[in-house]
Amino acid sequence: NTTAGTIPLATRDAIESGRLKKGDLALLVAVGAGYTAGASLWQWAY
Repeated sequence: NTTAGTIPLATRDAIESGRLKKGDLALLVAVGAGYTAGASLWQWAY
């Protein structure tokens, strides 16, 4: 079960595969049970 780790795992995969580069914008979105949801827009600095 990797539900809680989905965003960090996907971020690492994007970095290692070269899809996420310095200056890119990344929209991170997560949903949970019921009415729970969250989002964050990051500009990648590394």
